[in-house]
Amino acid sequence: MASSSMTSSRDCNSYWTPKQNNLFEKALAVYDNDTPDRWQKVAAAVGGKSAEEVRRHYEILVMDLMYIESGQIPIPNYKSTGSNRR
Repeated sequence: MASSSMTSSRDCNSYWTPKQNNLFEKALAVYDNDTPDRWQKVAAAVGGKSAEEVRRHYEILVMDLMYIESGQIPIPNYKSTGSNRR
């Protein structure tokens, strides 16, 4: 998700920086589905986002994963950089 400098949630004017995406992903690992007030805690960990914004961002992530796993969106063929060569 953090491959571009800024990503947007499709249905709203919410922009996510790579740093926010990284914090979001880490917070998801800490606060699972059983965590009370999960979205408020994830929002606090990300900073600058409401609980509703992080919940919507999660829903978009889940939808994207479903499309990729079903073959509706091809997995990108990332070009390797010189620093990854052995």
